[in-house]
Amino acid sequence: MTDQLPVPQPSSQVRRWAMLCHYSAFCWFVVPMIGNVLGPLIIWQLKKDMDPFIDEQGKEALNFQITFSILLMICGVLAWILIGFPLMVLVSVVALVLVVIAGIRANEGKPYRYPLCWRIVK
Repeated sequence: MTDQLPVPQPSSQVRRWAMLCHYSAFCWFVVPMIGNVLGPLIIWQLKKDMDPFIDEQGKEALNFQITFSILLMICGVLAWILIGFPLMVLVSVVALVLVVIAGIRANEGKPYRYPLCWRIVK
């Protein structure tokens, strides 16, 4: 039997900032088209040195929002042949659900990795 040390749980303040990295994507509603990227970018840049958990979740949130923005641009191009509109709705709903799940997981102190995410920021 191996003796594994328990992984320390991030503090409530660290978990809250990690959650806000994900939920700041809702800045989309305040500043359309760029708010979803600016929100996570600003919070991550301000708090990344506070704790490795915030740094990790901030990069994950930022990468997902960049991927989401690229997908919406592709849907915009595909709108010329009408398939882009339903795809845009589908991508937006999936992104909304994933952001909510990520925020809940971060608030629980569990790291979340978005599926099908292009990880540009390392």
